[in-house]
Amino acid sequence: MKIKQVAEILNANVLTGSDLLEHEVNSACGSDMMSDVLAYVKDQGVLLTGLMNVQVIRTLLMMDMNCVVFVRGKIPPAGIIDFAEENGVAVLQTDLPMFESCGRLYAAGLGRADDTGSCSDPGEGVNGAENG
Repeated sequence: MKIKQVAEILNANVLTGSDLLEHEVNSACGSDMMSDVLAYVKDQGVLLTGLMNVQVIRTLLMMDMNCVVFVRGKIPPAGIIDFAEENGVAVLQTDLPMFESCGRLYAAGLGRADDTGSCSDPGEGVNGAENG
C-alpha cells in the first residue's frame, strides 16, 4: 500500500513528506510505547501513535520506517515536523483514534499478507492497537 492510500483511508492531513506519498509500506504498528516498536516491528511500516516527542521520529529512523500517523487529533509541534522533514519521514495526522485507524488499515489489506511485520505481540489485538 502506498502512503497516499494510508492518508486517504484515515482521512489524514499530510503535514510533511508529500514527496513520499508514492512510497510503499507493508505493515502498520499502533503504539505509544517506542520500546514495543523497537521490539516487534520487522518490516517497512507505518507507525500510528499519540506520543508527541522527537523520540518517535528517532525510533522510525532506527527501524528504517518513513511514515508516522499521529492519531486522536493530536498535532505535533513544529520541532517534530521539522526534524521529520529533515530526515525524510512523512508525517500524517488524523482525528481518528488509534484502534479505528489500525482497524481501517487492516481492513484495507495492510499487513495481512505477513502479520510478522506488525508490532503486535501474538497475544494482542489488531497490530498492537490500543483503544482510543
